[in-house]
Amino acid sequence: MIKFIQAIKLISLINDEELKKSEAAVLLEGDGYNRISQTVKLFKEKWAKWVIVSGGYNNPPFSIPAKNLSKALVKKGIPIQKIILEEKSQNTHEQAVEIMKLTKKRKWKKIILVASTFHQPRAYLTFIKVMEQLNMKIKIFNSPAQGLSWFKKTALNLNRLQLLEIELKKIEKYLKTGQIVSFKKALNYHQWKVTQNESR
Repeated sequence: MIKFIQAIKLISLINDEELKKSEAAVLLEGDGYNRISQTVKLFKEKWAKWVIVSGGYNNPPFSIPAKNLSKALVKKGIPIQKIILEEKSQNTHEQAVEIMKLTKKRKWKKIILVASTFHQPRAYLTFIKVMEQLNMKIKIFNSPAQGLSWFKKTALNLNRLQLLEIELKKIEKYLKTGQIVSFKKALNYHQWKVTQNESR
């Protein structure tokens, strides 16, 4: 019951997070081209100076590789010189590893994750875990794609409510294998991040 309450708290915080201007918006591959608009919005509203497109997994129309996603971003007005491609990763954990390595190399302090609402919690838990493993302490913000139907079927022939259920089962699995942080640890991190923002 406690873990369930912690999960609800974290998901609520993720879906209604106050953003801060960051070095990069990270577009995570998945859900076709449906995460493009949110990424473009963040860049054009100057929430991020760079856009990282992450994901080498090629299984369209749901999983579009980074190179193709970047072309869509350019068509929407993002300068190609402001786009960084990460094409090695094949899953969320590998995305977190590659992005955190890049973040560390560039000495960035803040990034914004862009996924779909059903995937955002697991992505966040994964990125926090990898950040800890690399002995880093940066601020990871959440900005899931907005306005996507929960009941209309996606390219996987499942709707996003069904995909959320699958994601929650994956979270349960990865908690046991230690690939993600616990909801409690993520809540503590989230509170630290907000407190740091409010003190400035």
